[in-house]
Parts: sequence; C-alpha cells; structure tokens
Amino acid sequence: MAHRFSSMEGVGWKTHVLVGSAAAILLYGAYEQYRFRRWSKTLDGPSVAVPFIGSIVEMVKNPYEFWEKQRLFNPDGLSWNSIVGQFMVMSTNTKITRKIFSHNGEDSFRLFLHPNGWKILGEHNIAFKHGPEHRALRKSFLSLFTKPALSVYLSLQQKLIREHIAQWIANKEFAEYRIKLRDLNLITSQTVFVGPYLTTDEARAEFCHNYLLLTEGFLSFPLALPGTGLWNAVKARHKIVAVLQQAAHDAKARMAGGANPECLLDFWAQRINEELAEAARTKTEAGVHCSDWEMGNTLMDFLFASQDASTASLTWCAYFMCERPDILAKVREEQQRVRPNDEPLTYEMIEKELHYTRAVVKEILRFRPPAVMVPAIAMVDFPLTPTYTVPKGTLVVPSIWSACMQGFPEPEKFDPDRMMPDRQEDVTYSKNFLTFGVGPHMCVGREYAINHLVAFLSLFATQCDAARQISATSHEIKYLPTIYPGDCILYLNASQQPATN
Repeated sequence: MAHRFSSMEGVGWKTHVLVGSAAAILLYGAYEQYRFRRWSKTLDGPSVAVPFIGSIVEMVKNPYEFWEKQRLFNPDGLSWNSIVGQFMVMSTNTKITRKIFSHNGEDSFRLFLHPNGWKILGEHNIAFKHGPEHRALRKSFLSLFTKPALSVYLSLQQKLIREHIAQWIANKEFAEYRIKLRDLNLITSQTVFVGPYLTTDEARAEFCHNYLLLTEGFLSFPLALPGTGLWNAVKARHKIVAVLQQAAHDAKARMAGGANPECLLDFWAQRINEELAEAARTKTEAGVHCSDWEMGNTLMDFLFASQDASTASLTWCAYFMCERPDILAKVREEQQRVRPNDEPLTYEMIEKELHYTRAVVKEILRFRPPAVMVPAIAMVDFPLTPTYTVPKGTLVVPSIWSACMQGFPEPEKFDPDRMMPDRQEDVTYSKNFLTFGVGPHMCVGREYAINHLVAFLSLFATQCDAARQISATSHEIKYLPTIYPGDCILYLNASQQPATN
C-alpha cells in the first residue's frame, strides 16, 4: 500500500509540473499578445499574431508573398507583425524609411538585415558597426572607388563577361540563367576584390562552395543545430574569413614591395599601409580596421553585398532585354554608335557616352531593387512619427521597394527614358531612389555596381541573341533573399548584328 501511495505521489508531482508549465506558457502567450496589441493599436497589420512563432512559417514558406502582403497592410505608412515572438514594424513611407536609414547607433537603430544575419555574418561585420570605428573604416575605402580603381575593375569585369557569354553560346541549350549569372558574378567578385590571392582553381572552387553555403543560410529556418542550413552557413563564414584574412596579409606585403594594384584588395592594402606608417610615425595606435582579421571580415561583407544584389540585377537585365525588344534595340543602336567595332569598354565611355545603356541599368535598379528592405533593430524607444514611437527591441523593416515606387511619375511603368540626361528623374526624385540606401550605411560600391551592370548589358546586347522559354512562373517574383524573376530560361546564339566601320 505504501508503494502504491508513493506511485500516486509521483504521478501527482508530474501532473503539477505539467499543469504549472502549461499555465506559464499560456500566461506568457497572453502577455505577448497584450504587448503586441498595446504597441500596435494605431498600426495596420494581422488581426492576430500566432503565439510564440508569429509569422515565421509563412515567411520561410513563401518570403516574397509574405513581405508583399505585409507591405499592402499599409502601402504608405506603418504596419506591424511578429516573427518568432519578436514585434516587427514595417515602413512603406519614404520619409520614415529615410529617417530609419539615417539613424544608426546605440541611441537609435542597428542593422539587422535578416533573422539569421548576425549569426551568419558575425557581429564584427561592417553592416553592424557604427560610430567612430565605422566612420574610420569607411574613410579607408576612399581609394577603392576612384576613377583609376574603377578602370582596373572594369577591365577585369568585361574580360570575364566576354568569356562567360562565349561559353554560354557554345552550350547550345536552354538553361536557367539565374544560376549562370550567379556563377559569373561569383568569379567576377572574387577576381575584382581578391585578384591574385586565390591562387588555384581548387582554392576558388572551395571558396565558391563555402560562399554558396553562406548565402543559403539566409533562406534557412533560424535554428543553428548541427547539419542545418544556418549551422553550415556559420561554419562556411569562418572558412571564408580565414582565406580573406590571409589574402589581406599577402596584399599588404605585396603592396609594400611596390607592386601595381591588380584588384580592390590591392588598392585597400595601399591605403592601410599608409595608415599603419602614419600611426608608426606619430606613435599612435592604428585603426582597428587595419588588422588582417578585420580586413578579412570587411572583404566578406563586400562579397556578400555585391554577390546577391548584383546577381539579381544581372538576371533582371537579361529578363527585360527579352521582355522588351524595343529597349534592347535602342541599347544596340547606342552600342553600335559608340563602339562600332566592338571596342573595349572604358570608364569614360560608360560615364559620358553610353547614356541610354546606363539609363536602362538605373531603371532596372529602381523598378526591381534587388534588396527590397534592410531590417534594423530599435536599440531604444524611438519616435518614427509625431504620433508613434517604436518600442526598444522592435524589428524595424524599412521598405526600399515602396520608396522606389513613390514620387516618380508612373512609378509602376518600366521606363528607362526617365533616367536620361534630359529628364534626370534619378536626381529629381533622389529621395525616393533608395536602391543603394542613404545615411551612414549607404552602399560605398554604387558606381562599381552600376559599371558592372552597364558592362554586362553592353556585351549581352552586342555579343548574343537570346531566346526565352516562358513558363507559368516566368512573370512571378522570387525572393532568394534578393528578388528575381520567377525564372529566366534562355537559349543564346552568337549575335547576327552586322558590324559597322
């Protein structure tokens, strides 16, 4: 009988634990809903947030559909939702979005980028820096995007683009060009940024493999357990930074030896060597960014920032040239006029002569901004409007897409002529043209990115004729995590355009 009493006592204890745990979960769920209701009472959004997980399942299942639905809660203002129990506010108002971008620090916002962003990129990544350390780092980039540097990059870019287009023509088959353009962009970014410091084909292949694992982590569920996409992405980042750290060390030594710059890292190493020499002369401490490890982290950010965004824009270039043969014809006419014998592209040519080709690129960047949003975390209670203060800890999502679709005349129309010198809508409506951001974290590689796209469009238009295979999803938009057309299945032939003399 004593044994039976003991067993009943054990069952009763377990029951109390289960009941208590269930009650605690219910109470926390109710408290979460109360907080969300209090914080969102003046905002549009879902009628109810799923306790604890919020809308994470919907976001992972179909990211583009989720974010588009969120945008439409309030197309020109603020809306709310929750992601894994975290309160989220989205801005679709250009003025509010610019305010968010323009404030960065412990007294306002810190970039978040993505639920997996800090884990994958690491807290030392330039995207998450702010204050004097961040300003000193950006100042060290001044020599990276000058005319001489951009001219060196352009020669590398067009060489690789020509080689890849020739390979694609030789394939003689329909293929998904998002993948091919991704591979082109990977090798271009590596060559332009790191140049001779990835010394073998095996090293490049391993680097590409790890980089793809890193980017795939942004499409993974935010749970870093062994074998998961997020886990693999974090491990890949450590390997990438180790390679880039060694490259930074080698570049400093090579530039100190008097070699000519061959890539972005060389131009940066020259600048860093100057800063180190000045610190030694004045007996002061050099900036944190001068260490090999910090340079490796920053190079990874350059690669990350250029890779997905540029691949998306390259894909949209190919997409719109197939969709709009009238625009393609005008690009070709300009190319024939400016470089009738397939002359190499030059910095001056892109800046001063290829006006229409450059206008097409700018309109693609406005009409389909690759990064449609740049999430941040509110570090304090922060007034977004005179009537709404976002609570500390909120995930704040400023919409670049919305800004680019406001202000401009007929913003839903794809119209490259708006970017021509006689209209200059990119200047007139510059406050809305936020593809490259604004404020402390505005993209430093804007001209590099535009030149890359102009070079690709120039050569794609003149080196090949493309046939496109249309499917049921071709005209949809896919989020990967930058945006792409539903597919871009092409067959390339050598161009049949007559050369002019």
